[in-house]
Amino acid sequence: MIGMDFLSFLVLLVISVVVSFILHYVLKFYVVPGLASFFGKVIIGWLGAWLGGPVFGYWFFEVGQVYVIPAILGSLALLVIAVDLVNTVKGGGARPPAM
Repeated sequence: MIGMDFLSFLVLLVISVVVSFILHYVLKFYVVPGLASFFGKVIIGWLGAWLGGPVFGYWFFEVGQVYVIPAILGSLALLVIAVDLVNTVKGGGARPPAM
């Protein structure tokens, strides 16, 4: 997957845009609202989709040398980790109740 062709790049980009759109605009799962935050999600989601195959395996169906379901899972996983990590560092994460 290191030397991918343009079709593989586009498939990963479409997966990343769709997953990012759902998380950002439908579920309102973001650090800050806005278009810049959405584009940041697209980049991180693309990296997660690219890593989806090696991490989750190569199964189900393939489009342009990209296995779609592992790419979706990879994109979703990396986006959730990134948003939760930034929220935790910013102090907006879940806190234990005060005693």
